[in-house]
Amino acid sequence: MTRRRFLAAASAGAAAALTGRARGSESAGSGFRGVLCLFSKHLPDMDARQLARAVKRLGFAGVDLTVRPGGHVAPERAAEDLPPFLRTLREEALEVPMITTALVSAADPTAPPILETAGRNHVSFFKPGYYRYAFVDVRKELESAGAELKGLAALGARWGVQLGYHNHAGYLGGPVWDVARVIDGLDPRWVGYYFDVRHAVVEGGDGGWRAALNLAAPRLKMIAIKDFFWEKTPKGWQQRNCPLGEGMVDWREFFTALAKAGFHGPVSLHLEYEIPGATAAARQENTLAAAARDLAFLKAHLAKAYSEPGAAG
Repeated sequence: MTRRRFLAAASAGAAAALTGRARGSESAGSGFRGVLCLFSKHLPDMDARQLARAVKRLGFAGVDLTVRPGGHVAPERAAEDLPPFLRTLREEALEVPMITTALVSAADPTAPPILETAGRNHVSFFKPGYYRYAFVDVRKELESAGAELKGLAALGARWGVQLGYHNHAGYLGGPVWDVARVIDGLDPRWVGYYFDVRHAVVEGGDGGWRAALNLAAPRLKMIAIKDFFWEKTPKGWQQRNCPLGEGMVDWREFFTALAKAGFHGPVSLHLEYEIPGATAAARQENTLAAAARDLAFLKAHLAKAYSEPGAAG
């Protein structure tokens, strides 16, 4: 995407989103009842008040807040810094239904204070970090990761915070089939999936992503929204992130499946594609425009899917 094309598309999306905002359409329509969040990773230089006002102005109802190294809240400072950050966001009438962490073990000294503080402050869901395959003995590696995940899930349950496992391509759980054997053995009240259709299409371009979604559907906790396509480069085929609707994800089929499954949980919008900007301020402005454009796309598709016959209530 050229800079000119990006700015034109983003500006059109921003206008559409802001028009919807003015009409009070912060939800995705009367059918979908979940919270539409912006992933705070994409606005790293904003403090709580700036983040809240920017996100609210665009028409989002919530924030997917980073509580991890380099995030808005440092893990080692969660007990002190997370409550006032949440309070500021909520003062601006935003919800924080989920936090994104890098936790992979209950033995991590930051895990108890993060999850206790989240639970005490009414954050319902958390995303853990990632486990890698060494590809030496994947069965044993899956077993080892499963034991760590079980401990982390138990800690979350202790404080009333549900774990949503993210199916990131290239990591353990990317195909969903592998980690399902672990998740199936854990309490569905506290453990489920943070389903990412972009990564599911990477791992299973045709029937694979559909099977993964079908497998995860009864235990969906949260949804990540992003798009991509495969691009041939001098270094071979590589994944290229892009604005929603310009990639390989079949959004109509995906949202229809969500509606039929009766999903009404948090939805986190990600902007992983390259966003131009000669300065930090320009890039931030363009990021907000991109978020507005993708939010308009997201709302339109959710509204259509959740109003069609067959959508679960």
